[in-house]
Amino acid sequence: MNIALQLRDYRLTTAEILYHLPDHPSLLQSYIWQELDIAPKFPVLRKFLDFWSSNLDGRLHSVRVGSAALITPGEWRQGTLLTLQ
Repeated sequence: MNIALQLRDYRLTTAEILYHLPDHPSLLQSYIWQELDIAPKFPVLRKFLDFWSSNLDGRLHSVRVGSAALITPGEWRQGTLLTLQ
């Protein structure tokens, strides 16, 4: 993962893309896409979907998107004390 992009607020973005099979349009296939992108406009995903629509035969049905920051403030949790003897 590119740290420079993450510092500019890019987040790990996962999209589940459902599309119609070209030979059997009544059937749907799932494709999982994952990349660093900027929420909420998702320009990288939109560019990919534009490419898909222009160059691939499977017509898009729907896209479900999830996004999470990879670099977050540190967090401290109290753990169990391990004693060595």
